[in-house]
Amino acid sequence: MDIERFVSDTVCRSVEALYGPLEGEPLQIQKTRREFEGDFTLVVFPLLRRSRKGPEATATEIGSCVVAENPQFKGFNVVKGFLNLSLDERFWGERFMEIAADADYGRARPTGRTVMIEYSSPNTNKPLHLGHIRNNLLGVSVARILEANGHRVIKANLVNDRGIHICKSMLAWQRYGNGETPASSGMKGDHLVGKYYVAFDKQYKEEIRGLVAAGRSEEEAKREAPIMRDAQEMLRRWEARDPEVYALWERMNGWVYAGFDVTYKALGVEFDRTYYESQTYLLGKSLVEEGLRKGVFYRRDDNSVWIDLTADGLDEKLLLRGDGTSVYMTQDLGTAFRRFEENRLDDMIYVVGNEQNYHFQVLKLILKKLGYGEWSDHITHLSYGMVELPDGKMKSREGTVVDADDLIAAMVTTAREMSEGLGKLDDCTSQEAAEVARMVGMGALKYFILKVDPKKTMLFDPRESIDFNGNTGPFIQYTHARIRSILRKAHEAGIAYEQAPYVRFVPEETALVKTLAEYPAAVKAAGENFAPSIVGAYAYELAKQFNAYYHDHAILREEDQAVRAMRLRLASEVARVIRSATGLLGIEMPERM
Repeated sequence: MDIERFVSDTVCRSVEALYGPLEGEPLQIQKTRREFEGDFTLVVFPLLRRSRKGPEATATEIGSCVVAENPQFKGFNVVKGFLNLSLDERFWGERFMEIAADADYGRARPTGRTVMIEYSSPNTNKPLHLGHIRNNLLGVSVARILEANGHRVIKANLVNDRGIHICKSMLAWQRYGNGETPASSGMKGDHLVGKYYVAFDKQYKEEIRGLVAAGRSEEEAKREAPIMRDAQEMLRRWEARDPEVYALWERMNGWVYAGFDVTYKALGVEFDRTYYESQTYLLGKSLVEEGLRKGVFYRRDDNSVWIDLTADGLDEKLLLRGDGTSVYMTQDLGTAFRRFEENRLDDMIYVVGNEQNYHFQVLKLILKKLGYGEWSDHITHLSYGMVELPDGKMKSREGTVVDADDLIAAMVTTAREMSEGLGKLDDCTSQEAAEVARMVGMGALKYFILKVDPKKTMLFDPRESIDFNGNTGPFIQYTHARIRSILRKAHEAGIAYEQAPYVRFVPEETALVKTLAEYPAAVKAAGENFAPSIVGAYAYELAKQFNAYYHDHAILREEDQAVRAMRLRLASEVARVIRSATGLLGIEMPERM
């Protein structure tokens, strides 16, 4: 049952019985705020012109009619112009039985819409870092939430495998690598390539300092530094398919891909499609040529191609450099065109940091000017804030990032140390303890990142994320494991509960069912707002609520067998919904802790 619709329809009938047809005018009904008694609240102020009475009298009249005509409502109270309606315990008991009988509870019916969501989008010149972790976790979670909302979702990765930044690592390895490989060094391939990206930047800065000391301005020094000019020449040779440069590019990218795969597996991140900029930038160039023919773009004296967006309140944007090499916008145009053509998308979502807000504003506008407005209108930039550390921002070129692999390993190690210290692994075998530590460490990381609204910049504190008592992943995981332990003991004692009928709830049990009933709405809201934080907040609230209930009410020790069976079934459903909700965040639930 759609509870909100049921309440709305019921109240509507009473209002119309009292004051005549509403003629499509919507009623303002919302969930009752926690500090007031009731389940749903009707705002009566818009109805005063119909009732011709004061707010309290109108609310009382409507509440009396609703309760008298509908046994599902046990009572009401009035707070000024707000009518708070309370549903009967038996109503919630029936809803609980519906929830327990629904194997797909929380999942919507298919909508027929196809949505592609792009996340990760790494550069092949460095390993993944903490910022990439937020991107990947946000992307895969939003994908799962959209799937739960009934959409067909295509999870896509666009690998930034070409460009000047790639040539920097290649050139530095060529000069300083002495043939070093992942096999010879024992380093993951993405780490090895990242090492030479940092080496390039170190040499580049030294050359800039030397040129500035010789009298050049800083801008002149940046342009004239020999190593940068050599990197630009390597990019031109790559776009010309120079065999030597191309072979080196393929070799080093292969190292990086192997390294990325290890990190993705540890994060539980997967993709349905992988696009490579090296395969789409030429299509982007053809779109630029199309734009030149249409007069959308123009060519400057240095042969570079631009678009003038000043009339749209923006600025002029470069599409092709004077030497014919492409820029990010060129390849993004090509990639967008290819995706919409190949997949017949209804929506395209880009998970990219908020420093690229302007870029996507320009991308959508250029597509529209090229005549692809039906696509640009369905592009969404899921913009998220940066991840910062207590001592400031990360810088890849300087090698001061928080490496993703190091962080994952540290989270698992810390989870094991803290779990062992609290005695939560005492009943586990060594293999089970290692698996629980992995689940807890990764659960802590994922929940800490995803519980924050995507739009907000966040401060990451690894140790704070592993706390078994706060608003954390481990707290939710421990609650789930506690319930699973109760259910195992019930099975061992031969207590059947799976088909237990409804037995009158105590208020705390009714409150738990009400929270269970809110799960589909939480999933829907998370999908509409691209906000896994909504699902995270829901899972935490349900876990916290169950822990308070468990503290005050016996389950296995309950003497009334019917009540005991019903409580076990309620606990089982709480565990199921916790597992479903956290699954949308990519968090695994241990069976024991």
